[in-house]
Amino acid sequence: MRKQDSGMSLPLRLAIILTGTLLLAFTYYHINYQNHLTEGGFVGLSLLGKYVLGISPSLSILILDIPVLIIAIIFKGKSFVVNTFISVVAFTVFYGLMERYSGWVIDLQDNLPVAALLSGVLTGLGAGMVLLGGGASGGDDILSVLISEWKGIKVGTVFILMDVIVLAFSLFYMPLRETLYTVMAVVVAGYVITFTTSLGRRKQVQAPKIPSALAKTQEGTVNVNNAM
Repeated sequence: MRKQDSGMSLPLRLAIILTGTLLLAFTYYHINYQNHLTEGGFVGLSLLGKYVLGISPSLSILILDIPVLIIAIIFKGKSFVVNTFISVVAFTVFYGLMERYSGWVIDLQDNLPVAALLSGVLTGLGAGMVLLGGGASGGDDILSVLISEWKGIKVGTVFILMDVIVLAFSLFYMPLRETLYTVMAVVVAGYVITFTTSLGRRKQVQAPKIPSALAKTQEGTVNVNNAM
């Protein structure tokens, strides 16, 4: 992750992180919560807390993330944790404001496939942007990044696997229909995260080879002409 954001200026990195976090908060409240879709990871646990206990995700997500942020300091360094902390706090603020002041209702309960598709695309894009900015959108995302780096598995694939575990718990409360559509959203989000994060990768291996090959070709051409 440090290699990906090393070429970014601080304002650009913060803009990417905050935009991705705003997109996540918008999607979790206006798409997932309003249409009774749950979510994987820590956000999924927070949404379950909202449904069952009435606890706002703006509070529960912060409580879940803090211990993981402390662990991340050891393995990822201060820069990554600071960027993640910015995203977590921003999510708390953005979601809390939308929950309290937003009067916009996006009712897609009669068309849950569209809701699931929108949720997957928007959450995948939002989480991917935060990763590109050099942080993570939550504690479960940090775990996904660590597992991805240790095992060499794509980040989006790890996201899907972790989210499925949380969704299994959702079956104790959520109807099967909504849970299955949430699985659809999670799978879409995983692929979008992989695609989004791949945009920041540079093909450092191939770049040096092109000039070398061209130089050799040019030298060969000169030699042939001289021989003739």
